[in-house]
Amino acid sequence: MKERAFNLFSFNAPAWSLFWEYVASIIYAIVLYRVSRRYLSVLIVIAAATLCLVSYRAGNLLGGWSGPTFWDGGARIAYSFLAGLFIYRASWILKNSLGFIGLAILLILAFLTPFTKWNWLAEPIIVLFYFPLLIAVGAGATLSSRLKKLCEFLGKLSYPLYMTHYGVMWIFGNYLASHKPDPLHLSLIVVMGTIFLGGFAYLVRLVYDEPIRRYLARRWH
Repeated sequence: MKERAFNLFSFNAPAWSLFWEYVASIIYAIVLYRVSRRYLSVLIVIAAATLCLVSYRAGNLLGGWSGPTFWDGGARIAYSFLAGLFIYRASWILKNSLGFIGLAILLILAFLTPFTKWNWLAEPIIVLFYFPLLIAVGAGATLSSRLKKLCEFLGKLSYPLYMTHYGVMWIFGNYLASHKPDPLHLSLIVVMGTIFLGGFAYLVRLVYDEPIRRYLARRWH
């Protein structure tokens, strides 16, 4: 659909990553759960090389959501899934006392990486090395009980938010283009929209996400 930037999933574009997660899960159930760490390492090297090739060709790692970049999404999920599986099996947990604030700062540094002509190189470096390091450090971080509960709450909220925010983003974008609100009104819209999206995601989690997870867990066992 031209009106939706030719997204693979026009009504909810983020579903492109869910599609590849389904593919990865099926491959794991059929093959990867039997693969040893040694062969898993070989697959990770191949996936990393493919990811670098995709980044060099496209100039970044933003693809996967549209028809022309369909296979870019496969490369992105391949390395991420395999690297996460390897970290889990190898128990790469780096004990530390950085806490929530320290880890948040490290993550924000990745988000603040400037967009330049060198993104084809910078983005693979961050994805291949920095993000796995953050996972290992995050797994070994110590938190107070209060912060731990907050992190668990936000973690459970993150996926429903990811899968429900896109429609509102289109509404916001169309409103921004047609009405061109002043900074004050724009700030109010962003704040209220963020609160609304968080509340809606929490509702989706309670009435849809968690009940289905519990049902599938009972069926599986």
